[in-house]
Amino acid sequence: MHFKRIIVAALFLPFFYFYIMYLPPEYFLFLLILFSTIALAEYYAMFKVRGIIKYTGLLLGILMPAVFFLKKNYFIDILFMAVLIIAAVRLVNRKALPEAPFQISVVLLGLLYLPGLLTFQLALVKMNPAWIILLFTTVWIADSFAYYVGSSIGKRKLYEDISPHKTVEGGVGSLCGGIAGALLVKGILLKHIPVERAIVIGLVLGAVTIIGDLVESLFKRSAGIKDSSALIPGHGGVLDKIDGVTFAGPVLYWLCLSLGLFR
Repeated sequence: MHFKRIIVAALFLPFFYFYIMYLPPEYFLFLLILFSTIALAEYYAMFKVRGIIKYTGLLLGILMPAVFFLKKNYFIDILFMAVLIIAAVRLVNRKALPEAPFQISVVLLGLLYLPGLLTFQLALVKMNPAWIILLFTTVWIADSFAYYVGSSIGKRKLYEDISPHKTVEGGVGSLCGGIAGALLVKGILLKHIPVERAIVIGLVLGAVTIIGDLVESLFKRSAGIKDSSALIPGHGGVLDKIDGVTFAGPVLYWLCLSLGLFR
């Protein structure tokens, strides 16, 4: 398991760095849509959403980031349009009428949870692609610290009902890893950030990473599954890998706005 994690990371991280830093933002839009769509499909599979309503949701999940990137002022309109379209599409299936509200809710929540929250990364990459590197580096290091600290010395359960293996010690590791990741990227790519603000960013993102992980665990436990899929060897599915950055992206964007760090 550990060997697979290292191999996947060693192959993916250099590619990701050069892709983000040296290609125009349009390429990041393509990457975000690709992984968002895969993750959304995994989310729908969890709750057995099938047929035309599933594919309509996936199509809207592609459209939402594209609208945000090209015409941000219309993003709220596309959200309300999604409600109308999904509700109307559900009319096509005349079977299992008592399940209709649940199916509509699952599809719409998936759109808000994945392409909706991930669109904040498009705002970050337009400001400075280094913010994307900070986001992913901080979350990945926080997640790694949480895993290794928790598996080594973890004793006290953090939230046993949702995720039995997560511990308070692992949570502290996530906070420390978040600070380490933010300071690392600050020292290399974002030198204008004051050290104390980098520490705040790392601390907050380390905490949000835990919340994002727990929220995905909540969904998986509700669906009765362990991993969102087996797509990535040693890592699970795409949704398993982006649960932290899904929550951390909007928070980083709001932090940068409130701290006046965009430049």
